[in-house]
Amino acid sequence: MSPLLQLASLATLILLVVAMALALARVLRGPSAQDRVLALDYLYVVAMLVMLVLGLRSGGTMYFEAALIIALFGYVSTAVLGKFLLRGEIIE
Repeated sequence: MSPLLQLASLATLILLVVAMALALARVLRGPSAQDRVLALDYLYVVAMLVMLVLGLRSGGTMYFEAALIIALFGYVSTAVLGKFLLRGEIIE
């Protein structure tokens, strides 16, 4: 891996960690439940991006599989939380 690519991926990881910290602050401090759900949605997307960047840095396939699992669970959890906020129950 070239030094420029290493530097760019390191800068990307730092910025993604800052984005995760800001999203976590919104989850903890959000004024409404909808804001918190949106911040959780953003948090799983950023976590997936962190896994992808780590996979590019290391060259291993394990990180890509973990990113796929994070995306799958994130989508399902967003759908469940949306249904809970709309109807007040998850299972009908």
